[in-house]
Amino acid sequence: MAVTAPAFETIKPPVRRNKRYTQDQVPVGRVILRMAAGLIVLLVFILPYTIMFFGSVKTKSEIRSVNPTYFPTEWRWENYVTMWSTPETPLPQNMISTIVISVFATLLVLLVALPAAYYTARFRFPGRMVFLFLVIVTQMLQPAVLTSGLFREFIALNLADTWLAMILVNAAFNLSFAVWIMHSFFAGVPKEIDEAAQIDGAGRFTVLFTINLPLVWPGIVTAIVFTFVACWNEFAASLIILSTAGNQPLSVALTKFVGQYETSWQYVFGVSVVAIIPVVILFMLIEKRLVGGLTAGSVK
Repeated sequence: MAVTAPAFETIKPPVRRNKRYTQDQVPVGRVILRMAAGLIVLLVFILPYTIMFFGSVKTKSEIRSVNPTYFPTEWRWENYVTMWSTPETPLPQNMISTIVISVFATLLVLLVALPAAYYTARFRFPGRMVFLFLVIVTQMLQPAVLTSGLFREFIALNLADTWLAMILVNAAFNLSFAVWIMHSFFAGVPKEIDEAAQIDGAGRFTVLFTINLPLVWPGIVTAIVFTFVACWNEFAASLIILSTAGNQPLSVALTKFVGQYETSWQYVFGVSVVAIIPVVILFMLIEKRLVGGLTAGSVK
């Protein structure tokens, strides 16, 4: 009779696994450190805005006091009313100018960048990489460097000191960013989706607006937000091209309260607070889509 060797089970070495904590198992010390770090970051970012707000409800003498206090001793809420009728600049017209320039420049960027990003992402045409390279090169040029040339061009075109001039300038200098960010999102959508829609009879524009736009919406929102904020805060070109006080945006009107011998700091702070409110509201309304656009591609 043949004797078979006893079967021994293969002993496998223990597998080392990284220790991971669930939400209920995170050590208390780590949670406290995270909360402390988040609180410090919050204070660093919110402190300037807090100082600006308290300064906007102080009197001019209190702001310029030798021993200023953090909180106002006398709350002057009427500063937010009187600043709209100051002789330095027509703030209501400046607010309208800022809104018109920012909104229409953003719409123009979206109108041009959307088909350009889609076409460069879907088609391989001669000179494609050169075109994309030239698009990104324009980011190296800022309005502050080209203001004199732009001013002479708009004088020749009879567009100096007009909203249209600033709409074109803001759109031109934010177009490259919008094209690049939307190009990356369109490139991430499989071409087979377009081909399947075209087999079903959909045209190119139908594929773009019905099929692709819902898939790349976070990228479009990200481009819109950053373009709008850049147009809202633009200063250098507006200072040179727009000479009429009523046509100038808030970023330029703010400087009118800073004089050679005296500065109305309460109005400077008040206009600054008012200027950031629309941007804050915009971020609050589309915060979820904006975060999705910024983090897209970070997780595989």
